[in-house]
Amino acid sequence: MKAWTVADIPPQNGRVAVVTGTGGLGFEDALALARAGCDTILAGRNPDKGQEAIDHILQQVPGARIRFSLLDLADLMSVAAFSERLARECDRIDILINNAAVMVPPERRVTADGFELQLGTNYLGHFALTAHLLPVLRRSDAARIVSVSSIAAMRGAIDFDDFNAEERYVPMVSYAQSKLACLIFAFELQRRSEAGGWGVTSIGAHPGLTRTNLIHNGAGPRSIPGRVRSLMPFLFQPAARGALPTLFAATAPAAQPGGYYGPDGFGGVRGDPAEARIPPKALDRGVAARLWKLSEELTGVRFGPRQEALRLPVSTAL
Repeated sequence: MKAWTVADIPPQNGRVAVVTGTGGLGFEDALALARAGCDTILAGRNPDKGQEAIDHILQQVPGARIRFSLLDLADLMSVAAFSERLARECDRIDILINNAAVMVPPERRVTADGFELQLGTNYLGHFALTAHLLPVLRRSDAARIVSVSSIAAMRGAIDFDDFNAEERYVPMVSYAQSKLACLIFAFELQRRSEAGGWGVTSIGAHPGLTRTNLIHNGAGPRSIPGRVRSLMPFLFQPAARGALPTLFAATAPAAQPGGYYGPDGFGGVRGDPAEARIPPKALDRGVAARLWKLSEELTGVRFGPRQEALRLPVSTAL
């Protein structure tokens, strides 16, 4: 079969997309969607980097309908404010790409709400964001929500006894848990959409091993992972290639509701978009239900009886 590329993205004129993360994969996602004619909102926590990304996209796609909007996924108040702003500004949202991430900071750090940084940014922030934006997504006749996971999810586990890594913090263990949680969320969201008639499609994706600044920004360039990233770049595929599974999930007619897509090469580390191997733990519906309930309690946001985002008192008790 012919490999799927950005040239295969159907025309996106008139559609509205939200992409979290202004660098690396987020930048490539936004660039490809803007090039396809999509009205794109690139969301991140650094306005300077956000505007730089917008400027670079406009250089490549003059006249692109794209803008930056402030969003700090490590702060639930920022998530709520961003969502309220978009609800006023957008008639609907057709694509939500939950992409932004933090990877393996060497020391345990916490979000504004007291969550371990990777858990709070990669997973809980996106859980809350999706809940807040669901009413706007439901106004689309074919909304898609793509949650970006990682090959690290294959080694992940949901540790309900130490979910917030307060007793023991191991950077990669916490990262793998956060990315497994993202994938479990993608599958559970699809099940709940089907059961509740929400009319939104949820799909998971992962980029394999990709050359971005994620490791350098997290572990640091002098760490072992950082040195591998710097000294052996050939192990990592370009960010534009790593973004393809996410773009396939977000736009391709062949992408299946509740599917999971990644590179088709050995171990899923590089290659063309294809169905990805699913970690067995991501298919445990008991874990999914427990994780969903805990996520609602921790974020103070839930998917309500009319599929509306309802704000609850935030509790960081674990």
